[in-house]
Amino acid sequence: MNGRRLLGLKLRTAWALRPLNIARVLAYRLSLKLKLNRAVRRPPAAVTGPFFRAPDRLRLELAPRRGWYQWREAFGLRVDHDADMEAPPEWSRSLVTGVAVPDTDRPWWRIADFDPRVGDIKGVWEASRYDWVLACAQQALAARDARERGRALDRLNAWLSDAAEHNPPWRGPNWKCGQEASIRVMHLAAAALMLGQVSRPEPGLPALLAVHLKRIAPTLHYAMAQDNNHGTSEAAALFIGGSWLASLGLPGGERWARRGRYWLENRAERLIGADGSFSQYSVNYHRVMLDTLCLAECWRRQLAVAPFSSRFYERARAATGWLGNLVDPGNGDAPNLGANDGARLIPLTDSDYRDYRSTVQVASVLFAGARAYPDCPLADQALLWLDLPVPEPVRSWQHSALYADGGLAVARSGPAMAVLRFPNFRFRPAQSDLLHLDLWRGGENLLRDGGTYSYNPGQEDGDWQDYFPGVASHNSVQFDGREQMPRLGRFLFGAWPSVRNLDGPRADNGDQTLAAGYRDWQGAGHYRRVWLEVGRLKVEDRVDGFSREARLRWRLCPGDWQWRGDDLVNGTLRIRVGADVPVRERRLVQGWESRYYSQKTPLPVLEVVLEEAGVFTTEFEFPT
Repeated sequence: MNGRRLLGLKLRTAWALRPLNIARVLAYRLSLKLKLNRAVRRPPAAVTGPFFRAPDRLRLELAPRRGWYQWREAFGLRVDHDADMEAPPEWSRSLVTGVAVPDTDRPWWRIADFDPRVGDIKGVWEASRYDWVLACAQQALAARDARERGRALDRLNAWLSDAAEHNPPWRGPNWKCGQEASIRVMHLAAAALMLGQVSRPEPGLPALLAVHLKRIAPTLHYAMAQDNNHGTSEAAALFIGGSWLASLGLPGGERWARRGRYWLENRAERLIGADGSFSQYSVNYHRVMLDTLCLAECWRRQLAVAPFSSRFYERARAATGWLGNLVDPGNGDAPNLGANDGARLIPLTDSDYRDYRSTVQVASVLFAGARAYPDCPLADQALLWLDLPVPEPVRSWQHSALYADGGLAVARSGPAMAVLRFPNFRFRPAQSDLLHLDLWRGGENLLRDGGTYSYNPGQEDGDWQDYFPGVASHNSVQFDGREQMPRLGRFLFGAWPSVRNLDGPRADNGDQTLAAGYRDWQGAGHYRRVWLEVGRLKVEDRVDGFSREARLRWRLCPGDWQWRGDDLVNGTLRIRVGADVPVRERRLVQGWESRYYSQKTPLPVLEVVLEEAGVFTTEFEFPT
């Protein structure tokens, strides 16, 4: 790509990102460089405990979570199997690579975002998100043995004191990100809510909250410039922490609470579409956002302060329906669409990280007045931990639907679900997944999205930063070996196309049909039509405008796939791909998927290649 064309792409992408957001980022960086930002000047004093006391009311009827109490976790996976759980983590050491950030006494703004020695900094941040605060609080409330309850409370205070000592304000990697500080605030507040210590907290807790709010507030506009869950998280933390401090009559609380409320309502209206789509085009980031809104609403009810705006509740309810439609009621799994960084904001049960039912259940009760799952004890446990009622009404969210605001269409036929991604970008896409198709039968993911793996992966055996967000990690067509959109940065694609010929979902002679197309930045065109019926999926992919080849990929569920003539067969599953022009290549290769952040596993991928414009026809048969 020549320099002039690249410059033009960058300028058009910058305009799409909104000049105001670009200005916010530049102002933020300048304020750090010139040391004008309050988050780099005059850090507050370190805080000491105790932070929590024994609860007045026990909850022995509930099952406390074991993860992060009996074992350490990172991104929903068990790590450090032999770790001494009485000892606190080493706060600057990655739970993924085991390498510690050097020189942790440095100010946070002087620590690199991407250090190849340490690896993904999210591995360092994971322990400092304070998931363990929730686990310890639950054990202190619900462990059957009184001595165990005492040990849990002692550990809770000891670990918080250790974290405060080894992460002094404004120094070290765990102060780098305002969202990370916000997650700590929300977990501390949730623990206080469960332990019944909101109105009369121990003195160390409000002091610890104030330190975090003083870090979050000065960089809030940088979070807003991202147009993602950084903004919702940081606004919610300011509202929760500020309203808490205000209720205790402490200085600064009311100002922080007003600012947090304003931006939380603003983000709900701007980032959530009327149909419930979220700006990040991601199932897991949608969960993070929805959990954030749930915690804010739980907290508002706890303090009995004024309700949020009517638009806030409209968008929260729509967002609940969006996620509820994608989640399987049987096992809680959902498509691995969009970026997935392993975040899980309210881990109140030992359910699998990929079980989204607790979030949908809590959000359904808060924003729709009904349960989504009448027969899911774990989801009901999440309600009880948050002191929410378990209502009798049940609301099913599952249906064929078009979510045009976020570029998603869902078709359902019996136990089968097809999900089609199409380009309709108000916000920056994180993955090159245009016209990706996911196929599910009940809770089984038959045609799969690759996931994310890591935002800072090693390069020892492949360029994973290109692979997982790229078209090769999706069920779509790749033209001439390039991406569907040019990559302009680690987290930025350019030349966002617009959807063409969008149709459906609709019933068509007993089938559910979906269709959409696009033309990319170099003139290649892809139009996909999908027919879904009980036990059968048919897809037609019309391609043209490319130079050398069009490569169709189907990322199959793991299994013993074998060729039988032109068919690939795995037990009762059968897939065949043909075309109306000669096929140059048809082969089964190994690909990769990441169902959990920082972990990758192999899966089979069917690739079919055409050298001229034509139509691929795919038929996938599966038992009902």
